[in-house]
Amino acid sequence: MEYKEIISKIKPELDKVVAFFEGELAKIRTGRATPSLIEDVIVDIFGQKMPLKQLGAISSPEPRQLVVQPWDKSYVEPIERALSAANIGAFPVVDRDVIRINLPSMTEEYRMTLVKILSEKEEEARRTIRKWREEAWGDVQEKTREGKIREDDKFKAKDELQKIVDEYVGKIEQLGEKKRKEVEK
Repeated sequence: MEYKEIISKIKPELDKVVAFFEGELAKIRTGRATPSLIEDVIVDIFGQKMPLKQLGAISSPEPRQLVVQPWDKSYVEPIERALSAANIGAFPVVDRDVIRINLPSMTEEYRMTLVKILSEKEEEARRTIRKWREEAWGDVQEKTREGKIREDDKFKAKDELQKIVDEYVGKIEQLGEKKRKEVEK
């Protein structure tokens, strides 16, 4: 077995880490309201738990307002309860068949809290990337002991693995920095 096979196996996993991190960033509020802030809120509908995005249309008609238009009128009350419990920094208001959420303007204190949350999510993504590196490195060392990978290839694998990890950590940092600038505006 070539060490390159081991490395190529973790690349899709690292891509998933970056994609998940992007999804988490979308949930962090900036100065503008986006449907991604609430689309994954879990709603208990008739004993079933479903994400909000499957129960209605979510739009942002104004920069600081979100509107949820449920597919069915019977969803209004459970959606309103779920949004109230979601702790998004604003309370939902039922307006006939739609639910409106007016987000307050961001205070400096709230911005600092968001930056802290952002940093935590960034570190979590970095930790996951390092975990995949350790797993791949363990596989390389095991294959070396078994005689399937030559000793000099082991060190090439370590260098190549580190390059890939640095590349993915760089992607995480770029995304984090971009979001940090949006939050601080």
